[in-house]
Amino acid sequence: MKKIEVVIRKSKFDEVKQALNEVGIEFITFWDVRGVGKQTEGRVYRGIAYDTSTIERILITFYCREKYLDNAVKAILTSARTGEIGDGKIFISDIVDAYRIRTGDKGDRAMYLEGEE
Repeated sequence: MKKIEVVIRKSKFDEVKQALNEVGIEFITFWDVRGVGKQTEGRVYRGIAYDTSTIERILITFYCREKYLDNAVKAILTSARTGEIGDGKIFISDIVDAYRIRTGDKGDRAMYLEGEE
């Protein structure tokens, strides 16, 4: 099992969500987050300087079986890319184990419905 964390532009969230759904990732968790990148420029609007060094993004987290990993990553890369600096990052971690609290199912069975392969 893998844990995938994705930081993307807010404007790309719906596209990424749809792309993940199309490759079989049906459950994701997401948060509005802010971060600081390499670019630390300010912007002036109507004579007032604004600090734009903090960037609003979406952090998506989901867990999947190894067999879904490549398709999920490709879906994210395709749907989140604009080609500009700040498109985001994908982080992948190994998951040692998982349990479904309701039934006590362990491992892959904890993540999917009975009979699903």
